[in-house]
Amino acid sequence: MLTLHPQYIKDANGDKSLVVIPVDEFDAILEELDDLEDIRLYDEAKKNDTGERIPMDEVFSMIEAKRK
Repeated sequence: MLTLHPQYIKDANGDKSLVVIPVDEFDAILEELDDLEDIRLYDEAKKNDTGERIPMDEVFSMIEAKRK
């Protein structure tokens, strides 16, 4: 779990309207979100897995054919 040290900026009514956090904490949040997106994509791929596999040499051939 990330430890955050937010600073709140209040509007004219005294309500919290903005949050300021150190850049290293912001970068850590972005990294966590990126990891969560990877997990979500992996879970989605596993859910839709049919078991079909394509040999790597065929994949490379398909990629090369598309480049031409």
